[in-house]
Formats: sequence, structure tokens, C-alpha cells
Amino acid sequence: MEFTKKIKSLVNLRQASRSSVDLTEIESPEIEEQVITREKVLEPANKSLNDPEIEKEILNSIEEVFYSDEQFDASEYKLTNIPEAPEIPDINEIYSDKVKLTSQLHVVSKQLSALILQNQSALAEELQRVTEMQKTLEEACLICTQSRSLLAQTKQDFTTASLGILASYRKREQLKCLLRSLHMIKTLQETDVRLRELLEEEDYPGAIQLCLECQKAASTFKHFSCISELSTKLQDTLVMTEEQLDVALSKVCSSFDKIHYEKLQEAYSLLGKTQTAVDQLLMHFASAIHNTAFTIVLQYAEKNSSCKDQSFQKRQYSDLCKLIDSENFSSCLEDLCKALWRIMTSYWCILEWHGVLDDNRQQVEDNSNTSVENFHKNYIRQKLEHGLLRVWQDVQQKVKGYLLASDISPFKFDEFIHILALIQRLIDIGEDFCGSRSEDLQESVRKQSVNYFRNYHRGFMEELRTFLENESWELCPVHSAFSAVHLQEFRFLSRSSSRSFSSSPEKSNSPSRKENVFRKQNIVSPFEEKFEMDDDQEDILSPKENEDLNRTNYDSDSDDSEIPDELKKDFIDENTEDIPKKVHSKLSKKLTSSGRKKPFPILTNTALNVLRSFGKYMQMMSVLKPIAFDVLICMTQLFDYYMYSVYIFFAKEMSDLTENVLSNKLKTTLKRIRENLMFEEGATENFDGRNKDKIPPPSLSVAVNLRKVEDLYGVAARISAAESLVFLAEQFERLHTHLELLIPSTKRAFLQQYCSQTVSQASELRVPIYMAVSARTIDYAQVVVLMGSVKWDVSEIMSQHSSYVDFLLRELQVFSMRLSEIEKKIPIPKDTSDILWDHCIKLSNHSFIEGFSQAKKCTNGGRALMQLDYQQFLSKVERLTDLQPLPGKELVESYIKAYYMLEQNLEQWIRSHKEYTNKQLIGLVNCITQLNKKGRQRLINLIEEGDKLKR
Repeated sequence: MEFTKKIKSLVNLRQASRSSVDLTEIESPEIEEQVITREKVLEPANKSLNDPEIEKEILNSIEEVFYSDEQFDASEYKLTNIPEAPEIPDINEIYSDKVKLTSQLHVVSKQLSALILQNQSALAEELQRVTEMQKTLEEACLICTQSRSLLAQTKQDFTTASLGILASYRKREQLKCLLRSLHMIKTLQETDVRLRELLEEEDYPGAIQLCLECQKAASTFKHFSCISELSTKLQDTLVMTEEQLDVALSKVCSSFDKIHYEKLQEAYSLLGKTQTAVDQLLMHFASAIHNTAFTIVLQYAEKNSSCKDQSFQKRQYSDLCKLIDSENFSSCLEDLCKALWRIMTSYWCILEWHGVLDDNRQQVEDNSNTSVENFHKNYIRQKLEHGLLRVWQDVQQKVKGYLLASDISPFKFDEFIHILALIQRLIDIGEDFCGSRSEDLQESVRKQSVNYFRNYHRGFMEELRTFLENESWELCPVHSAFSAVHLQEFRFLSRSSSRSFSSSPEKSNSPSRKENVFRKQNIVSPFEEKFEMDDDQEDILSPKENEDLNRTNYDSDSDDSEIPDELKKDFIDENTEDIPKKVHSKLSKKLTSSGRKKPFPILTNTALNVLRSFGKYMQMMSVLKPIAFDVLICMTQLFDYYMYSVYIFFAKEMSDLTENVLSNKLKTTLKRIRENLMFEEGATENFDGRNKDKIPPPSLSVAVNLRKVEDLYGVAARISAAESLVFLAEQFERLHTHLELLIPSTKRAFLQQYCSQTVSQASELRVPIYMAVSARTIDYAQVVVLMGSVKWDVSEIMSQHSSYVDFLLRELQVFSMRLSEIEKKIPIPKDTSDILWDHCIKLSNHSFIEGFSQAKKCTNGGRALMQLDYQQFLSKVERLTDLQPLPGKELVESYIKAYYMLEQNLEQWIRSHKEYTNKQLIGLVNCITQLNKKGRQRLINLIEEGDKLKR
């Protein structure tokens, strides 16, 4: 025990003096030698302490008792474990424990040093805090010392009276403090009334500011029991204020007021909820769009008398849209667009207020505000920017749902165009609003338009057929400068060129596009603008021209009085044998002198109706870009049907009789129309899946008489039909440029091909139409019969022409007089007059050749008589027509001269003249006297072989 105490005191002494004292100073030299030997043996073990695994094992080998208590004395613990006397301690065991404890101490010290280094900053802070606390304690001790010193001095210097004064002063100050507290409590109690007043005045920032100040004051006086209840009440008031603030924020969606919105933003800023406010705002806009659309549709749905007793409040929006009748459909759509426009305008104003649309302002604010403020502003701007497309999508879906809920195919055209114009304006607004193409809305418009247009076109084709079957083919009076652009249906062309108002995707990127409707200083709803086409009044016939037309063209009495008497006769003066020259020129001079220098367009009511339909179809093309080409196809069907109807009414009879009257190009066009548009023979008249685009051909009205010779077999009706078709074709050509702009560029080749292959062929129908008049008016067969009785084998040259010439000229004179009478009723264009006379002269020439070919025998005198007869005809007929030169006279003259040719020259002439028939050529060969029988037979065989080659 004594030994242990000595060792312990030695250890303590060693620790106190911080000197290294080895046990070798106490033990014998032998022990020292053993210790040195063991230390040398254990040196390699100390070097391995840097191994992490060994360090971990050493830490784990430390006994738990060393961690048991902070007051634990490790030295005493180890010394108590040393065996006491009389036993002698094992020096090896002691050194072994020493080495073990040394290694444990080394590892623990190393770990402790690492932790100290790791927490050095915390240690420095803690030391700083301890230093400051020590300084504060020193200051507190100084204050206490000074206070005690002053109190001791006061005890010596002041009397009892002075202390009483001090006590009274302290009491007064306490009472004053209490009075201030009472006044504050009273003010807090009366705050509730003022808060309500501010809320009624919609002074939300003032109310929130007052409420927050009251809450701060209440926290100061929370030690009063009455104030604790007031704090709860103020909290409830603040919650109520936030609710009212949210309601006021929702009203901004439909009606934006800058001053009111600034107050709301200030109020939310006081609450520290600016980010929450913008989230709530977006939700309110979504609700406003839904509620507004639902309310408007609900109001119109309740107007339906058949559904008054039903409950509409619980119905879905889509179901309510189906209850809107056709009478209220466009009105409801217009009100819906106006209401949604107001909501979009409010959102746009909010964007401007927050500077979302002004990049420069945003940059200035970012440079001037703190990072926290910038964060809030950027958050709000990003939310509002993302909300642009969301708001438009909600608007688009509501209008789309309304549009698709009803079947608008039975609507009238003007109402349908009005609906399309409303949707088009809304699509343009959407593009200005957020740059959206509005694919969903355009697709809904396309679906409804396709449905409507199919129904409309089918109905109009049936209506056109009815018009044609009841058409009297009379002149529709229009002014001399009339064209398609004078019709109301085409007014949109001039407006669209000036306003550039269209929803086409190409126009969106055009630099000529109008300015953004939201950026105008005074934002006015585009839906408040009245459609100009609703008030447009067309003037296609001026009163003065109408009066002149009636007075000049239809005053038959004055016209008859000015016509010479000889023109009224139906015979030729045998003494003078003169025929009045150009009978119809008298009327043309009169028309010119009356001031009508420009001819009036010849137009029928049906053609005018088709022209109006062109305008309507083009209107639909301008607002229905996706189906513009389909509309163009239907537009061409209108022209095809009118053209084919004119053909079967007035030209088919002649084309059936004469094979070469129609050109190959015109035949191809008419065949295409018949196969693609007309019902085949025996097909049902009802539209079915196979013939849904086909329609039966019309029948000519029984009121139109094409068999009356006095009327030249209906030449007035024929002129109206042919010239109205030509006028329609001219207008189509004029609209070519506008049509190209309305259809996709890839489809313009079709339009060009249609105009060149179909529209251009309209004027060629004049030939068969007027040929029917020229062929039936003159009795060419009788002329040939009379020529057959003429003796062409005379021996001497005649000085008097044959009688058949007078007969033919008389027929032509009657034709000219009847044509003049018809011109009093309807103006005959010069082209028409030329075509009629061209046919008459060509058929007359054909009659001459046919009559000459019937001659069995012919002498040189007979050929001279033929020349005399024909020259007499030419000299007289030139007085009846303006045609110069007369058509086809070369054929007759060449046929007569061929009689004098030799056999070789005649053979070459026959080979080169294919315009004569075989009968005419054979007749010519048979009556040539200078040919022998063998030569004549050879030429006849040549003619017959040529006929076989033709076949």
C-alpha cells in the first residue's frame, strides 16, 4: 500500500512539474536494463499505430470504465490494480500495461486532435462568446459597484421627505404609463369599427396596415387579459380581410381598374403574399372564363320556351350549348366573344402593369431592387407569361365547345358568314394575345364549315337547277360598267385588301399585318365593330341608264317611224334590185346618239345568281383557308353546270346534227362535265354515296319557244344564254388573281388549267348556239332545189343572174329585218351579229357548192352563169353585213374555177382540197367536158380512195 501511494505521489509530482521522470530513478539498475530491453523490443509496435485498423482495435480495447464518469481517476484505478506487498509486482506486466496505455493514449490524443482541428472554427466562436460574456460580466459588476456606491451616498445625503418625493414621482410615472396603456387598449377596442369602414371603402392596404399595427400593439400589451381576446379577434378580422381581398381580386378578371389593382397589390405586399396573389389570380381567371361562358349560355338557353321548366343550373356547359336554338345562336356567340374579350383585355392590362411586356422596365427594376424583390418580381412575371397561353386555351375551349355543340348546316349563308367572321376575329385576337395559331378552334371551324358547305352546296345546286328550269332567258338590266365587284357579295375583296383581316397562317407572319389590337391606347372591343357588309347597298343599275335604256331601246313606235318603208317590205324591188344596207345600223346609230356609247352587259337572272354565289363561295374561302380548295372545286361546278345547261338547251341539237361544229377541246370539256357532274341515264335522282356530287341536268322551261320562225327560233333567248355565259366566264377570269390568293400555292396549277381548258371554252359555245338559228332560218334546201332546175349547159354567156339568187337574198333580207326587230328588245353585240351572219354566209356558200355539184352537164357558158350568180350574191349580201371579207367565198370561187383545169392540175387540186365532200368532187369531175372517160374514172377512184383513208 505504501508502495502504491509512493508511485501515485510520484506520478502526480511528475504531472505537476511537467517533467519526465522514469521509474528507473526508483528502481534498481537491473530493472532499468530490463526496461530498456523491453522498449527496444516494443519499438516496432509503436510504429504500427498509424494503421487505421490497428487504431480502431486499440480504441475498442479501452475499458468501458474510463468512460463511466468525468470524475473518474484513471491513475488511481490503474494503481489499485497493482498487487500489494508482500507480493512483488511483475515488472513485465507493468511495462506491458504501460505500453498498452501509451498506445491507447496516443490513439485517443490523435483522435482528439483531429476533432479539435475539425471543430476549430466552432471552438474559436465559443471562445469568442466566452470572452464577450466575461467582458459583459465585468461591466455588470462595475455597474453594481457604482449603484451600491450611489445608494450609499443617497442614504447619507437625502432626507425622508426627499425620498417621499421620489416615491411620488415614481408612482406618477407608473400611473402615466398605466394611462397610456388604457388609452391604447381603448384604441385597440375601437379598431374593429374602423377596420370595417376601411373594408367597405375597399381601402384594403389601409385596413391591413391598421390590423398589423394593432396586432403589434396587442403583442406589447399581451399581459392584459382583455388584450388576449382582442388579438384573437384581430386575427379573425385579418383572415376576413384576406377573404374579401381575394373576392376583390377575382373581380379584376372581368373589369380591370388600374387604381383598384394597385391597392390590391399593395395589400398583398403588406401581407407578404405577392406570390400567392398571382397564383390565386390565375385560378380566378380560369374560373371567370368558365363562369362567364356558363352564365351567358345559360341566359340564352332559358329563352328557349320548350325548355323553360327544366333546371339548367345543374347541367354541364356542353349540354347547355346544345339547347341554343338557331335564332339565338349567333347572338349568343357574339355576346360570348365580347365577354371573353373583356377577360383577355383585363389579363393583358395586368401584364402591362407588372411590366411583363416591357423588357427595358424590367431591366431597370432588376438593377434598382434587392435580390429578394427581384425574385418576387421574376416569379410573378414568369407565372403571368405562362398564364397567357393557359388563359387563351380556356377561352378557345369554351368557344370550341359552343361551336361544335350545334348543327349550323341549316343556317342561312349571311348568318353563317357572320359566325365565321366572329370566329376569325377571335382567332386573330388569340394570335395577338399569345401568338397562338388556335389549332383547336380552327379545327372546329373546319369541321362545321365542311358540314355546312356540303349541305349548302348541295342545296344550291338543286336551287340552280330550279332556276335554270324556270329561267325565261331574258335580259337582266344592269348598268354599262357592271362587273362582279359591284355586287354586295364581293365587297369583302376591297375591305380585305385594306384591312388585311384574315386568319390564314401565311398572313400571320406578313409585315403588312395590322398592329396588335391589345397595344392600342384606347382598347375597343373588335366585336363592337359593325360588319360593313350588313349595311352595304349595291347599285348595279343607275336610274339614268335605266331610263335611257327604256326610252331608247324599247320605244318601238319611234323606231318603226324612222325605218324606211322599203325596209318593211319582205321582197326585193325588182326594178332597182337594191337591198337596204345594214338594216340594224340605224338602231346602232340611234343608240350611239342617245349617249349609250358602251354596250350593256347581257346577263340573265340565273347568271347573276351564279355570280353572286361566286362571291359567297369566295367569302367562305377567305375565312376557311383549310377547305378553300374544296370550295373552289364547288365553285367550278357551278360554272360547269351553267355552261352545260346552256349547251343542252341551245347547242346540243346542232352538235348532234353536225359533227364538226364543236372543237375537240370543247367536246372534251363537255364530256368531262357530263361524266363528273351529271347523272347518267337511268340513275336515281336522289343523292346517294356514289352520286352525292352529281345532279340531274335541267329541262328547258316551256315558256321558252325555240321553234318560232318570226323570233328566229328564239334568238333572243339564245343571245341571253350565250352572252351571259361569256360574261360569266369573263368575270371568272377577272377573279382569277383573287382566287389564287385564297387557295394554297400548291393548288394554283389546277385553277390555271381549269381557266385554260374550261372557262376559255365558254365563248366557243356561241358557234353551235347561233348556228342553229342561221341553219334553220334560211331555207337552204329550197335554194339547192331551185339550183337543180337551172340549165348549166347553155351555149352562150348569160347577162341575167338566176332566180334562185333572188330567193336566197330575199331570205337573207327577211333574216336581217327580223334580227333588227329583235334588236329593239335586246341589244345584240357585234360579235353575236358577226357570228350569225358568218354562219348564214357559210351555209349559203355551202348551198352554192352543193347546187353546182348537182349539174349533170355544164358548159363554159354555164360556168360563167355560175360566176355571175355568185357575184350577184356577193354584191348584194355585202349590203346586209359588216363582215369583211365575206367568209368562205374562196371555196365557191375555187370550185367554179376548177372546171377549167386540166386533168393533171385537177388531180393536184383534188388532193389539196379536203374541205369538199366526195359527192361535190365527183359531181365536179362528171360535168367537166374536157376529161375523157378513162381520166374521169381515174379521178373518181382517187376521190373514193381518199374517202376510205379518211374513215
